[in-house]
Amino acid sequence: MQHLTLPERNGIGSAMLIYKILTPDQWNELQAKGQTQGAPIDVEDGYIHFSTDEQVRETATKHFATANTLILLACDTDLMGTALRWEASRGGALFPHLYDLLKRDYIKKVETIERLEGTHLFPSYIP
Repeated sequence: MQHLTLPERNGIGSAMLIYKILTPDQWNELQAKGQTQGAPIDVEDGYIHFSTDEQVRETATKHFATANTLILLACDTDLMGTALRWEASRGGALFPHLYDLLKRDYIKKVETIERLEGTHLFPSYIP
């Protein structure tokens, strides 16, 4: 698969932030161990699924529609190095996939996302 470099869109300095959604139990495990292989689907697929800021709402709707509480991790792509690859997924859109453990050091921001009346309430910086 092709590895692409994407331009800065929502970055901090020269880095780009990408997003991982976890359940509270998965987040607690990451905090305790300092790293994670991700959700069961990540382990099954052999990489950790991430989304860009423009993709993360759809990811929540598609994979976490009934979850009342989610944890949103904003992670620095520069810290992931060559283990991060951009690959075609839903509708041919490029999604970030991490072929390594998700390490606590990659995380720049953590948000709790609640569901109200069937809709996940994301922070205002997520389009």
